[in-house]
Amino acid sequence: MKLSEGVEWGLHCVTVLAGLPPRATLPTKALAEYHGLSETYLAKHLQALTNAGIIESLPGPKGGYRLRRAPEEITMLEVVEAIDGREPLFRCAEIRQRSPLTQESAQYRVPCGIHIAMARAEKAWRDALRTQTIADIVSHYQQSTGEQRLQESAEWIAGRMRQI
Repeated sequence: MKLSEGVEWGLHCVTVLAGLPPRATLPTKALAEYHGLSETYLAKHLQALTNAGIIESLPGPKGGYRLRRAPEEITMLEVVEAIDGREPLFRCAEIRQRSPLTQESAQYRVPCGIHIAMARAEKAWRDALRTQTIADIVSHYQQSTGEQRLQESAEWIAGRMRQI
């Protein structure tokens, strides 16, 4: 399984936005610069997050992005699905029906063991991401990052955020 790099970008941007004070936004340019990303490509992912109701875009000179909901209400799975979609990761093509020893179609009504195992694994993966919130990620970052780095980050962001 391989998620797009946009998932990582989206998760990092959402965690940065989670730290903004009320009535503050960050423009695309600042988010791209903070993470060393292409502004144009990042904008597409931010639009997907906006369409999913995770963040909101405010237009104008004081505009930018901010969370639409509290970080405790946004799950990692929501961000993953906003960027990469909700399609199953494994797509069973039923190749067992192509065998020279093909059976009657009634024999294929039950999914094969591979399909069942992959669906079970994907459900576990999605369930795990559904329990992790953006607030959990922010908390981990704050606990695992030195005070100086936290301060530098906060100052950098404060210098680029806009008040509405």
